[in-house]
Amino acid sequence: MSWRSFLLDRMAYVTVYIVNIVLVMVVMELALLPQGMSLRKGNMLYIAVLALAGVMIFLLIDYARQRAYFSTLKAIRGQSEPLDRLAGLPDGVTREQTMTMELLRQLYVGCEEKIAHYRRQQEHHNVFVRQWVHQMKTPVSVIDLLTQQSGTGESGTAEPVLRSIQEENDRLAHGLDMMLQTARLEKFAVDVHIHRVDLERVVREVINEHKRACIRHGVFPKLVVEEEARYVESDDKWLSVAVRQIVSNALKYSGAAGDRAGDGPAGKRLDITVAREDGDVCVRFSDNGIGIAEQDLPRVFDPFFTGENGRKVGESTGMGLYLVKELCDRLGHRVQIASKVGRGTTVTLRFPPAFVLHDVLKRPM
Repeated sequence: MSWRSFLLDRMAYVTVYIVNIVLVMVVMELALLPQGMSLRKGNMLYIAVLALAGVMIFLLIDYARQRAYFSTLKAIRGQSEPLDRLAGLPDGVTREQTMTMELLRQLYVGCEEKIAHYRRQQEHHNVFVRQWVHQMKTPVSVIDLLTQQSGTGESGTAEPVLRSIQEENDRLAHGLDMMLQTARLEKFAVDVHIHRVDLERVVREVINEHKRACIRHGVFPKLVVEEEARYVESDDKWLSVAVRQIVSNALKYSGAAGDRAGDGPAGKRLDITVAREDGDVCVRFSDNGIGIAEQDLPRVFDPFFTGENGRKVGESTGMGLYLVKELCDRLGHRVQIASKVGRGTTVTLRFPPAFVLHDVLKRPM
């Protein structure tokens, strides 16, 4: 706090003090009138100067006494975290300040206890979710194995039922995987390892995981990789999660588009291109599915937003692209999307040069 602000805050006290001095001199003047005497102007001025000098000296001493307190408060005000401000509060100089600081510290301790309690609850919830997802993956794998074994036997009326079970099982596995990866985002900083990643290997592995869904939806993936753009700096595990969500969305909404004339029996395509563009490595996923409405494009990365497509495709959760955006932001990559209704969607992952990525990863997450 500056001297000017300090003085303005106490101007009311100074005004009352001056008024009292004036009243004292008026009373003295009235008391001397019956005796035919009066105060000299010089004496009145002398009294006023002494009184004002005394109050100003007191204010200067009080300001010097509290200056360190005000400086500490000013320094704390610049901190970004509110609770860090409370933790660094100085000791009060006056009794009023001391009482205020004690109250704020009690509030800080109470907030810390509440936050610790909610953190423990959240951690317990996350542990439960991860354990539950892992437990659910076991029956999913068993169902998948049983349907595959049953499908290799004699064909009959049970074959369509088995295919339907397998399809629903794939959806269940995808949903569980998305739930698990979303829960793991909170521990992202301790579970990330940036190194040289082979984009072609990552994309091919994801496509192989979805080959059954590609056959079911009649989608024909095509991968084109430029050799000079094949390697990037990233985390292959988290990058696979992002690619998996993009491919899954492309298959889901291509399947909802119905048959088309064009390449292959159904004319449904998923073109994946890895190339270098404007100094960045770009991976483009282009499908010819139902597309996204123009008014929905600005919100497709918001959590739980499904838009018009969510009314057409019942299994839309609104979390796939949100998860992709979160992962790209945390990995230092960029994700872009372009789409036209009825013509398809293109999702682009952009990987900046390695030195730019390292600068991004130094920032707190």
